[in-house]
Amino acid sequence: VQLQASGGGLVQAGGSLRLSCAASGYPFRRYTMGWFRQPPGKDREFVAVVTPSGIYTEYADSMKGRFTVSRDNAKNTVYLQMNSLKPEDTALYYCAASNPGSNYRLASEYDYWGQGTQVTVSS
Repeated sequence: VQLQASGGGLVQAGGSLRLSCAASGYPFRRYTMGWFRQPPGKDREFVAVVTPSGIYTEYADSMKGRFTVSRDNAKNTVYLQMNSLKPEDTALYYCAASNPGSNYRLASEYDYWGQGTQVTVSS
């Protein structure tokens, strides 16, 4: 199993980034996909989730209206479009896969994790 996150980088406040996570080694289209992040010195936190079909999505309150999660099951890839970035969005961003559980906001619900991609937002 491999989850390869990419697309992070340094961006000014108000800018945008699109993260990608390419998955392999498991039946991608059957798994819920989530994004989490870990700011410097803080715990890992939920960002967004998309269900296997891609129809249902959910976001942490601070990301609503700014971030959009989507997936392409034909490409085994999940995306996180991040707009209107703020310095407080600076973090290591992880993608994760869950054989659908009950609470998508909990990191413990996820079976597989990527290595993370760094997002740094300057003020």
